[in-house]
Amino acid sequence: MHLHIIDHYQKLKSPIHQMDGRIKLVLSVAIIISCALLPINSWPVYIFLAGILISLTILSDLNLWYVLKRSLIVLPFLLTAVPLVFHGTGTEIFTLNVDKLTLIIYPDGLSHFASLGIKSWLSVIAAILLASTTNFPELLHAMRAVKVPRLLVAVIGLMWRYMFLMVEEVDRMTRARLSRSGQSFSSSIRTGGSLLWRAHVTGGMAGSLFIRSLERSERVYSAMLSRGYDGEIRALEEPPISRRSVVGLVASIGSLLLLVIFAYLLQGVG
Repeated sequence: MHLHIIDHYQKLKSPIHQMDGRIKLVLSVAIIISCALLPINSWPVYIFLAGILISLTILSDLNLWYVLKRSLIVLPFLLTAVPLVFHGTGTEIFTLNVDKLTLIIYPDGLSHFASLGIKSWLSVIAAILLASTTNFPELLHAMRAVKVPRLLVAVIGLMWRYMFLMVEEVDRMTRARLSRSGQSFSSSIRTGGSLLWRAHVTGGMAGSLFIRSLERSERVYSAMLSRGYDGEIRALEEPPISRRSVVGLVASIGSLLLLVIFAYLLQGVG
């Protein structure tokens, strides 16, 4: 895992990094909601939003290639939307005959799929910008400030804290497996067993990791209870948000709302 890369970018001193975490959280959620509300085929608005997010990426001193590469995480989830390209009306773009099955790609189905992909991609970029410019404790404080349920905030905080321990546990298990496995430096001698055997070993390691994680979670929870844990992680009070920041946040949300309204008006004219 490349968690150290996120930490590296979180330590920068750009204007975006220095913004209040509460402002960044609310603004990021507003951008994601705006992307979800945009109508299909709002290409000028998509391009405008993409330009804003790229400008924010440059302003935050993040590596643009790093952000674009991480945003590709959206691709596997888009596979569930592939059937959209086979629904629609109008002129057929492409016809594929597979045995007794005929697949026809329609223009409006393809545009629906492309619009969904672009909106998802823009939302992921907004989330990456938030995560890469805000350290995790500050993000948890921002969640508490905007009244996210405290149980959910506690679960997210503990998940992040102990995820590193799970990564270390996987490393130890991997080293233990390698120390018990033979390895040949001759290309003519194959080691490691068949693919089925490797899958069996990997499944056993995953099961062992699950059991170890469950046992460790019980021990950690018991230790936290013995130290007075009641479901709430105590933190210092956040300073009040400046009036200038509030005005900027309201103006930004208003601009996003106007952008969504403009997209629907543009859709009606089209």
